[in-house]
Amino acid sequence: MHTRRRGSSDSDKPAADEPPEWSDVDPDAVEQRVVELAEQGHSPSEIGVLLRDEGVTGTPVPDVKLATGKKVTEILEAHDANSGLPEDLRNLMERAARLDEHLRENPTDYQNKRALQNTEAKIRRLLDYYRGDEVDEEFTYSVADAKNLL
Repeated sequence: MHTRRRGSSDSDKPAADEPPEWSDVDPDAVEQRVVELAEQGHSPSEIGVLLRDEGVTGTPVPDVKLATGKKVTEILEAHDANSGLPEDLRNLMERAARLDEHLRENPTDYQNKRALQNTEAKIRRLLDYYRGDEVDEEFTYSVADAKNLL
């Protein structure tokens, strides 16, 4: 949005209605593994990658939704292991905190200042999107609040 580059358009996931024949994992075991990984501090996207690479008891899980019928975030909500903020918002807040820390050490880094402004604009737009559903109505963003939350 803030640059003149184009996005990647060929990154669609192949359509599938059922898990592949070689993947015979137990849905309950997958759900337990998802909750274990969340308790270890992994984000939902990291959990999907770990299950794809490591699997459950040695068998890789190509897609959690095909294996269990639920998304990773739905599983985490059902087991009360979900973090307070959506993952994309949390990642942007972490980036803003890093950029702010760098800007405090290097006050004349104008590219960093611009990057921080763009990141904070994205955070505000996401907050408007999530306000009421995922985030409290009264929540306002500031870098200090982001550092405290993280």
